[in-house]
Amino acid sequence: MAAKATEQNPVPSVWARARPTSDQPFLSRTTIVREAIVMLDAEGIEALSMRKLGARLNAGAASLYRHVATKDELLELAVDEVAAELHVPSAGSGDWRAAATEAARSFRAAALRHPWLPSVLGQVGLVYLGPHLMSFSERLAGLFVEAGLAEPSGAMDTVLSYVIGMSTTEAAWLSTVARSGASEADFVARLLPAAQEAAAGPGLPAGPREDITAAATDPAALREQKFAYGLEVVLDGLALRLTG
Repeated sequence: MAAKATEQNPVPSVWARARPTSDQPFLSRTTIVREAIVMLDAEGIEALSMRKLGARLNAGAASLYRHVATKDELLELAVDEVAAELHVPSAGSGDWRAAATEAARSFRAAALRHPWLPSVLGQVGLVYLGPHLMSFSERLAGLFVEAGLAEPSGAMDTVLSYVIGMSTTEAAWLSTVARSGASEADFVARLLPAAQEAAAGPGLPAGPREDITAAATDPAALREQKFAYGLEVVLDGLALRLTG
């Protein structure tokens, strides 16, 4: 009975089934996924469909379904393809904080190159089963094993949660800027009068006003500063839990 139920309700992930073959030599899963990433980077998740992707590849949607059963499976594959860009320094460097910082920055950089990535990580399928993302996670956890943390997987989850959360906000902001057709600095300059008026309200602390001035001067530098500060706080907290 259990076997029959398993057959009727397969695990909903591309990583849980055999890789199909195609009778079209020009069409491969790799080709499909890479073109999907181009679409995602340019237009976002909402614009991606099997029909539109098939048209870009001069193939019918049915041909794509031989390789990828659903849009969610396609997104799982796209996430793992992008995860190949992530870098974690090799364990053994002796400076776990510097290595973890480099890994976190690598993840953030990939998320900003591919603004759809952070939201997909929390919404679609079993993306963490992808070999590239699993490799990244294992290597990151290895840094915390080397550091002497009693719960390296918990440390990894904490760092990734911070990076994904910050990257989600940044990616959404940069997508808004991109849709405006202006540079980030010009977009902020256009918002500045309204932001200054809002920050001048009674009872508001000086912090927001200082942030507005910094954003108008160099918005990218302010984003970098905020990310670095939060990451330092996270790593400070982990350092307090070292067993060695």
